[in-house]
Amino acid sequence: MDLPGEFSENIRAAFGAKGEQWLLDLPELLEEAVCRWQLTIGHAMQLSYNYVCLAERADKSQVVLKIGVPHREFTSELSMLRFLNGRGCVRLLESNDEKSMFLMERLLPGNMLVSEENDEIRTSIACDVMINLWRPAPSGLPFIQLSDWFAEIEKIRPKFGGSTGPFPAKIIERIEKLIPELFQNSDHTALIHGDLHHFNILSSERGWLAIDPKGVIGPPEYECGPFLINPIPDFPYSLHAVRQTEKRIAIMSEKLGFSREIIRDWGLCHAILSAWWDTRDDGTGGEYSLACADVIMKAQV
Repeated sequence: MDLPGEFSENIRAAFGAKGEQWLLDLPELLEEAVCRWQLTIGHAMQLSYNYVCLAERADKSQVVLKIGVPHREFTSELSMLRFLNGRGCVRLLESNDEKSMFLMERLLPGNMLVSEENDEIRTSIACDVMINLWRPAPSGLPFIQLSDWFAEIEKIRPKFGGSTGPFPAKIIERIEKLIPELFQNSDHTALIHGDLHHFNILSSERGWLAIDPKGVIGPPEYECGPFLINPIPDFPYSLHAVRQTEKRIAIMSEKLGFSREIIRDWGLCHAILSAWWDTRDDGTGGEYSLACADVIMKAQV
């Protein structure tokens, strides 16, 4: 099976020996999906950490097949798709939880939100999608807790011997105070997407819909964070990035009812969390998200 080198490297880096075995098993998993759901497989989509491809069912309906390494985020995504049942997001059609594979509807025309050139319109659309997605936090389902993600920030100083390494000390000191305050001061928690940005919102016959939800329980204000640091790879390097961020925050505040300060603060915290996730063992990486954090710090709200 001919897989992009970068995809294979991502899988090995993220999942180690488990990922290596999954790569070896992938042809067999793909064949099992073909037989189980009577599929004709089409071309693979842009691959990052899951195998995703177009497919056609025996009745000629167009679908998308997704196969992932069994892990917490895949389970949480599948649970959220099942829970929402197409409300605000792509519709789950079939699944095999044991093998971490599922079929979902193919969204048509399927244009990513990034294809809309007007950033104010993009931001407004994203807010509408957020509102359609969010649900009261359910209990008893295997969703990710946002607090678990942010607990990882505590690893930064030990990683760099008590200092903040490549992370600006001023920003780390600020978010170390902000994170507990943001969680404590939030009015409520909700089931949110967790990674909603310009590449995870697609056009469809049912309107703009979300794909690839993480399935996260936490303050809904956090949802603004991933959007504020996108679209990659150019956003923070634009001459207008600060002003653009200020406009985005203003639109989000008006449409979602959150204060501009809280939206900015969650955006800053997410940018640092994203940078930490991208930091390699040797301390390099994360430059993009750190550049986003600098932009957010400069935004006047």
